[in-house]
Amino acid sequence: MRILSFLLLLGLLSGCVSNKKKEQARVNAAYDARTEAQRNQPSKPTVRVGESQRVDGTAQPADSRPATVQTPAPVKAADGSAIGTGPAMSMKGGEWVVTSIKGKFLFIDSSTVRVYMDLTAKTPMGDAVQKPSDFVEHFQIAYVMYPDYNNRERLGYSTVPLSTQNVGAASDHLTLTFDVKRPKGVANAVLLTEITETMNGTKARNDLSLRFTGTKLSDRVTLFDKQGVQPQLRNFANVGDTIILRDVNGTNKPLYGVRYRHDFDAASSPMNTSPKPTAKSLDVDSTLTITTNQPFVLPREGLYYFVEDTTDASGIGLVVADKRFPKLTRPEKLIKPVLYMSTSTEISELNQAQDTKKAFDKYWLSLMAGNEEVAKRTLKAYFDRVEEANRLFTTYKEGWKTDKGMIYIVLGPPDRVQRNREREVWVYNRRANVSEVNFTFTKKPNQFVEDHYELVRYIEYQPIWYPIVEAWRTGTIRD
Repeated sequence: MRILSFLLLLGLLSGCVSNKKKEQARVNAAYDARTEAQRNQPSKPTVRVGESQRVDGTAQPADSRPATVQTPAPVKAADGSAIGTGPAMSMKGGEWVVTSIKGKFLFIDSSTVRVYMDLTAKTPMGDAVQKPSDFVEHFQIAYVMYPDYNNRERLGYSTVPLSTQNVGAASDHLTLTFDVKRPKGVANAVLLTEITETMNGTKARNDLSLRFTGTKLSDRVTLFDKQGVQPQLRNFANVGDTIILRDVNGTNKPLYGVRYRHDFDAASSPMNTSPKPTAKSLDVDSTLTITTNQPFVLPREGLYYFVEDTTDASGIGLVVADKRFPKLTRPEKLIKPVLYMSTSTEISELNQAQDTKKAFDKYWLSLMAGNEEVAKRTLKAYFDRVEEANRLFTTYKEGWKTDKGMIYIVLGPPDRVQRNREREVWVYNRRANVSEVNFTFTKKPNQFVEDHYELVRYIEYQPIWYPIVEAWRTGTIRD
């Protein structure tokens, strides 16, 4: 397999200096020969993998090949160093380490914004840090502000005194709150926060764009818990839960909301370079009015959108999902995310089955050659990632349907993230048979949320993508 993958990569590199169409035909033939050979091996299931849904909802086989190919997919890290490097995902053992950081700011007044962070950290034994006092004892925090991602001129910097007053505990993570003063004459800045483990100096970093004008509703108002104490740094809520949209000062103000009926399509294959179909329009199902700083309940699932004025160009989007979200539990919902590792025939059979649970179990057992233990282990690993994708990447649609969610589910968390104002680059360099590959996501403006990204697709991802999908289908994936 390594030799064949290496030959494919050589073919791709030589295609950069030879006739693209002829070279792509040779690569396609090599891939077809490989998969045909696999079909003839009785010990392994048929591997015609990767068929997924196009944006327009029609089946798009992952091995369909357009006549033209875009610029070859980058195989090294993004150009130059960026301020936005994401949290330092240190896997070192024997020390305290921060494993993830998520941040948001809220406008207080023309001189100050308040920064909220959700943190996860581990002890030297690998257990999650759950006590704020443990975090306070073992970490220090400082920040610096820059004009932009490409400008290293310091606008301001400070340390953040830590105590159990500004470090708290939520159900599965810690929280951090601190205020940042506006530099003189500055409307926007990039805040680079650095969390350092006090004994060994291991660092985790997070970048956050700040706006000191407070003109956007989402810069002033966000989703809080039902007590109105702690912001919920996510774009979803659960149906029937009591929630609050509020600002830092607890102002009472009416917001106008609409509920959309929606069922957005899942991400298409990373190799699908076909032109995107025309975006679908959303149908308004109902309207409502709420008051900020006052608790309310949304009793129906859907995509909700809140604005101060009905003429506003942007507001606050909120996906309201079932009680178990971000976890998926119902069979009719569990069958959807497996499209990233399935053929169109398999997906059709699952969707048309009268007994969805029975068909779902049969699907996994058939892939694992009837080995129930392997099927259970692989299924759990897959849907753990689906749940995490929902938690991390839900925007105006469920996280597993987003481009980031698709890459995360199949490949897992990136080894490194590089970010600037308009894009993120996920770098993978610890995978078998791959020295380094990256996936570039560009930010797509929309009225609902600020953190929706779309993948730049390349057909050259084939020799990387297919073997990993095959590992999922055979139960040989290693989480």
